[in-house]
Amino acid sequence: MMRKEKIDDLDARMERLGIREGDLVEKFILGSGSGGQKINKTSSCVYLKHIPTGIEIKCQRERSREMNRYYARKELCNRFEEKIENKKSERQQMIEKVRRQKRRRSRKSKEKMLAAKRQQSEKKSLRHVPKNFEP
Repeated sequence: MMRKEKIDDLDARMERLGIREGDLVEKFILGSGSGGQKINKTSSCVYLKHIPTGIEIKCQRERSREMNRYYARKELCNRFEEKIENKKSERQQMIEKVRRQKRRRSRKSKEKMLAAKRQQSEKKSLRHVPKNFEP
């Protein structure tokens, strides 16, 4: 299950950030997704709302309600730090990286890339033995 040190670390982190349990609204809602009958019957999905900032978290990583409560609070701390430090999370950075990778090339960079490919092709064609060559 959950180690006491992890819970204590999370509590200390919440205290350092100024997040109090009294400021949180916590609800347990029915989960969704794969898992069949069990997931549709149990309320293991955790909904957290931090009233002063309005940050809302839904967490359904694990089947255990206690684990989901831990992960929801951890995610709340992450979002709180992002808001305070005005920095982007690792998840947002990954999303932006994928978006940049999928973006179409500019016309100039595409022409440049194709020119380099043509040059490489010409270099390779010079490596072939001539057709009418007899040693």
